[in-house]
Amino acid sequence: QVQLVESGGGLVQAGESLTLACTASGRTFAFGRYATGWFRQAPGKERQSVVVISWTSGTTYYVDSVKGRFTISRNNAKNTVYLQMNSLKPEDTAVYYCAADRSGGSYPQDWNYWGQGTQVTVSS
Repeated sequence: QVQLVESGGGLVQAGESLTLACTASGRTFAFGRYATGWFRQAPGKERQSVVVISWTSGTTYYVDSVKGRFTISRNNAKNTVYLQMNSLKPEDTAVYYCAADRSGGSYPQDWNYWGQGTQVTVSS
């Protein structure tokens, strides 16, 4: 079983920055062999992928709306993945979820393990 715990959400003004962290734990869990990703879900909308990172190649895949503003990184030794969010916009307001999976994919149903979510609110 894999447990994911997010932290770092909050209320900021447009143009400001936040860094989210997601720490994984679990028996026999090899974090370095899992794809990890960040998803978000705004009120009344479906959960969508923000960025994922492949464990095999380290390749990252960002949704167009955050390219150039958000950066994913991971520290396998700490079993932690980060999401640096710069130049935040009101439309970035959502609950942000961390996800992990042996393969992952573009859609939430492709991922087996989820954190509880952390709220990010960007005021204009």
